Amino acid sequence: MSTIFSQIVEGEIPARIVYEDEATAAFLDANPLSPGHTLVVPKAEYEQLDDVPADVAADLYDTIHRLVPVVEEAVDADGTTVAFNNGEAAGQEVPHVHCHIVPRFEGDGGGPIHSMFGQRPDLDDDELDDIAADIESRA
Repeated sequence: MSTIFSQIVEGEIPARIVYEDEATAAFLDANPLSPGHTLVVPKAEYEQLDDVPADVAADLYDTIHRLVPVVEEAVDADGTTVAFNNGEAAGQEVPHVHCHIVPRFEGDGGGPIHSMFGQRPDLDDDELDDIAADIESRA
C-alpha cells in the first residue's frame, strides 16, 4: 500500500511541493509546527532510516542540506530543528522515512531536543562504558 507521502510524490494528493529531484521531494507539512515546516522524503518508500540504501541516504541528506538555509531565509527564522522520528515508538506516524525541517524563532516556546523527554535515565560510568562499547562493536 502506498503511503500518503508516495501519493504526494506521484501527484495523487495535492501538496505544496517546494523542491524535487530524481531521488527526493520536499513539501510543506500539512499540519505545521511553525511557518515553513517542511518535510523531505526519499521518493521511494523506506519505512525506517536503516532501510534506506546509502546512495539514497546521501541524496536525502543533500536535499536537507540544500533546503535548511532556504527555509530559514524564506520565513526569516532564527534557526531550525531538523529531525527524524524513526519508528512508531519515536513518534513516526507515516511509515515512509521523512525529515522535518522546523523553523525556529526566538521566544517560540519550543526547546531543545532534550525537552522532549521527561525523566532522564541515571546511568553510572560503567553503564555508559558498556553502552558505548556495545555501539562501537556493532558500528
